[in-house]
Amino acid sequence: MSGTVAEKIINEHIVDVGGEIAPGEEVALKIDQTLTQDATGTMAYLQFEAIGIPRVKTELSVSYVDHNTLQTDFKNPDDHRYLQSIAKRFGLYFSRPGNGICHQLHLERFACPGKTLIGSDSHTPTAGGIGSFAIGAGGLDVAVAMAGMPYRIKYPTIVGVKLTGKLPDWVSAKDVILEVLRRIDVKGGVGKVLEYFGPGVETLSVPERATITNMGTETGATTSVFPSDEVTRSFMEAQARGDQWVSLEADADAGYDEIIEIDLSEVEPLVAIPHSPGNVKPVREIAGMEVQQVAIGSCTNSSLRDLKIVANILKGHTIADNLHLTINPGSRQVVEHLIESGEMQYLVAAGARILENACGPCIGMGAAPSSQGISIRTFNRNFEGRSGTKDAQIFLVSPEVAAATAINGVLTDPRELGDCPQIEMPQRFIINDNMFLPPLQSEQQPANLVEIMRGPNIKPLPDFPPLPDTLEGEVLIKVEDNITTDHVMPAGAKILPLRSNIPEISKYVFEAIDPDFPSRALDRGGGFIIGGENYGQGSSREHAALAPKYLGVKAVIVKSFARIHLANLINFGIVPLTFKDSADYDSIDLADKLEVIIGELRDDVRLRNLTRDIEIELTHSLSQLDAEILKTGGKLPWVKAKVGK
Repeated sequence: MSGTVAEKIINEHIVDVGGEIAPGEEVALKIDQTLTQDATGTMAYLQFEAIGIPRVKTELSVSYVDHNTLQTDFKNPDDHRYLQSIAKRFGLYFSRPGNGICHQLHLERFACPGKTLIGSDSHTPTAGGIGSFAIGAGGLDVAVAMAGMPYRIKYPTIVGVKLTGKLPDWVSAKDVILEVLRRIDVKGGVGKVLEYFGPGVETLSVPERATITNMGTETGATTSVFPSDEVTRSFMEAQARGDQWVSLEADADAGYDEIIEIDLSEVEPLVAIPHSPGNVKPVREIAGMEVQQVAIGSCTNSSLRDLKIVANILKGHTIADNLHLTINPGSRQVVEHLIESGEMQYLVAAGARILENACGPCIGMGAAPSSQGISIRTFNRNFEGRSGTKDAQIFLVSPEVAAATAINGVLTDPRELGDCPQIEMPQRFIINDNMFLPPLQSEQQPANLVEIMRGPNIKPLPDFPPLPDTLEGEVLIKVEDNITTDHVMPAGAKILPLRSNIPEISKYVFEAIDPDFPSRALDRGGGFIIGGENYGQGSSREHAALAPKYLGVKAVIVKSFARIHLANLINFGIVPLTFKDSADYDSIDLADKLEVIIGELRDDVRLRNLTRDIEIELTHSLSQLDAEILKTGGKLPWVKAKVGK
C-alpha cells in the first residue's frame, strides 16, 4: 500500500490498535529512541526508578544536560550528578553539561531516518529534519517507553506541505516555518503531522529542515517530518554515520489529508511579534523599531549553518551601541568548526557575548531583557514573561534578521544590507564524542553496583490514589484562551532548580497570573481549574500537571486542550474535561462550588454548579485505556501494577 513518510514509519511501529487504523483512532507505537533534558529528566528518572525495571529497553536512550546549567547553589549540580549516576546504572548515554543542546546534539550524533523517538521536551520533533518520527512527551511517558512499553497516540491527520522553488538570499528556514505559522497559527496543527515534500525540499540542508520541524511544535502539531533523501545521506556521511542512513520518501501516489503549498522563492523575512509565535508579519512592515537586545541560538537556530551566516554578516562590523548581542551555539561541534574556520573571531570582534552551549536565554536562564526592553531572538517562543522580564517585548526572527538588527540597532530587513554573504559548509564534520558518556558494557562494573547520587533537593514522588466516582471542590482559578505551560508552571533560574522537589516548585503554580493560587488550593483542599481554548500549549513540562496535582487539583475543565498537556494530566490523575457547549464557560466563576460525576469515564460527564444551582454537560476525548489509567490514579500506579503482574 502506498503511503506518506509519516504513515510508513507509524505503520511499521504499530504494536497495538484499539480499532481501525484511521485518523483519530488510538494506536500504540514501539519506541526506538528516547531523550530527556535535565529540567524534565530528573523527574522522569525518579519515575523510571519507581517502575522497577533494571535497565532501559529501548535501542538508544540519552540523558542530556542543557537547561539548568547555572550553578548558583547545590541544586543543579546535585541533580546533574543524579542524572549521570542514573545513566550509568540503567544503560543510557549521558551528555555532560556544556556539551550542547539536546536537539542539536541528537540531530548530529544519534537521530536516524525511520526511527521513532519521544523526548521529554516539546521540541523533540527537531529530529524530523533527518526523517525521524519524533514526538515531544511528558517525562512519565518517556520513562514508560524506556521500560519497554509502547507510546500511544491518536492516529494523526497527515498534512502535506509542498515546497517548490528555492529560498532567495537573506531568507532562511526560520522564515519558512514562520510562514506556516502565519497561515495556520498556534492551533492549526493539533492532531496533525506536517510532512514536507516537493521539489523545494532538496534545496534545504538537514539543519535547515530541522529548524522547520523544531518550530512546527508551535502549531500544535503532533510532529513534523521531512523525507530521507540524498541530502540526508550527505549530512549523515559528513557526521560519520553514513551506515545508519536509509532512504525514506513518500510514494508518488501517496495521498495527504490536506495540502499546503509554499513557493520558497516568494518567502520573505518574517517576524513573530509579542506574545505568540503565530502572530507573524513581514519584517519590512515594522522595521526601524529600536532594539535593546539581540539573542541568537536556541534549539531552533544554533546550528553551524546558522552561526556561520551570522558570523559572516557581522564580519568587519561592531554591534550597535544601544543593544547587546548574545550567542549560544548548539553544540561543541559547532564551536570547534567556528574556531577552526576563524569565524568565531568575527563574532567576538563584533562584540557578541558568547554564551555556553546550552538553552540559556530561551528558557529565561540568564540574559533577561531590560525593563520594557525589546529583544529580537532566533528562538521558538515569545510568551509573556518567558524571557525572565515580564514586561519585555520578544520578537522571533531568523539569524539573518537578528544579525542585521545587531549591526543597525533597529529591527532591520536584512535585504537592506546588500549582497548576502556566501558560506561554505564542511565536507566532514569534526567528530569528538568525548563529552558523551556511553552506557556500561557487560565486561565493565556491574550496573547494579552503581551508586545513585541523590542530593537533598530530590524529594520522593507524591502519592497517586485512585479517583472516586464524584469529584467535589471549588473553582480555584478561571483563565482565558491559549494558557501556556509557562503560565501554569514558570521556568527560569529561580524555579527550574526545584524541578525534583514537588512541594517547593508547587509554590509557583500560576505565579504570573495569580500568585495566591497555591495557598488557596491547599486551603480549599483542592478543586478545579477552568480554562478556554488551547489550554496547556507550549513546553512539554509535566510539572504543569504534577504540581497542580500536589496542590489538590482534581479536574481541568476547558474549551480545548493542547496535546502534550492533555496527556500529562491523564498521567498524573487529573481529569481533563471539555465543555460540550463552549458557551457554558461563562456559567462558572471563581470560587463556585462544583460537583462533577465522572463515574467510570466511559461516557459524557455531568457537572453541577452548586453555587448557581445549574447543570452543565461535559465531554472528553479519553480512550478506554485513558479512563482506566485515570481511575487507577495515573500512569505510574497503572504501570507499576502491570509490571508487577
